[in-house]
Amino acid sequence: MKLKSLVLVGFATLLTVGCSAQEASQKPETEVANQAQTQKTVAANTSTSAVDTISGTFKSAEHPTQGEVKVVTENGKKYLEFDGNFKTDSGPDLFVILHRNDTLPITGIKEKDYVSIAPLKNTSGTQRYEIPVNIDLSEFKSVAVWCRQFNATFGYAPFKV
Repeated sequence: MKLKSLVLVGFATLLTVGCSAQEASQKPETEVANQAQTQKTVAANTSTSAVDTISGTFKSAEHPTQGEVKVVTENGKKYLEFDGNFKTDSGPDLFVILHRNDTLPITGIKEKDYVSIAPLKNTSGTQRYEIPVNIDLSEFKSVAVWCRQFNATFGYAPFKV
């Protein structure tokens, strides 16, 4: 009895696979092409892409700072993304900020001129910071690594659009 059941299940599986393969091979080329285009569109909409190609190169201020930053969007959220060449010195109380000007003073940043994004995760390497939805990027011209404790700019990157 068990053998008959196994044979029937095996036969049904082969029949299903065979019919599916035949159905796929009989689809019109345009339908196959449309499915491929839909898959490409979905993949493009969920991948990381530059937002208006906002980017910048870090410049040193109080401390040597290097690397690139760009604004990317993923799944409808915007991020500041530092590249693998990003590097700055260690310091206390370091933050990533957006600043309203394309140049920053070494010390004495005024509170009305910036918005804090997040504490700096690492002093080197690739990293990403989510930009809150209530922030209008068009109001800011640079991103900076800033020491809150001593109000000192370690380095900044003016945006190129």
